[in-house]
Amino acid sequence: MSYRGTNNSYSSAPNMMYNSGQYLEQQNNTLADQLSNKVSALKSLTIQIGDEVRDQNRLLSDMDTEFDSSGSLLGSTMRRLGIVSKAGGHKLMCYLILFALFVFMIIWYLAR
Repeated sequence: MSYRGTNNSYSSAPNMMYNSGQYLEQQNNTLADQLSNKVSALKSLTIQIGDEVRDQNRLLSDMDTEFDSSGSLLGSTMRRLGIVSKAGGHKLMCYLILFALFVFMIIWYLAR
């Protein structure tokens, strides 16, 4: 009886390398898919952020326009008030103060 040994150890080495290579390739594909999903999610998020920034910039521009018009209106009111105060007339100034108090009381009542 002769001892033949197991030559499978030599022939299984290429199989083992092939299986190892397959495993690494499969793992690489899985990681690439995960990375692709994360990149897609990040792209979607950046698009949403860009849309939000554009909307906020438009709102800020509209608000700037409103503040400019309010500022010019307030400036013209202050000029007129200066003219009225220089013209004299303590009675007129008293009416103006009472009117301002009345307006502030109405605003305070509505804001409550």
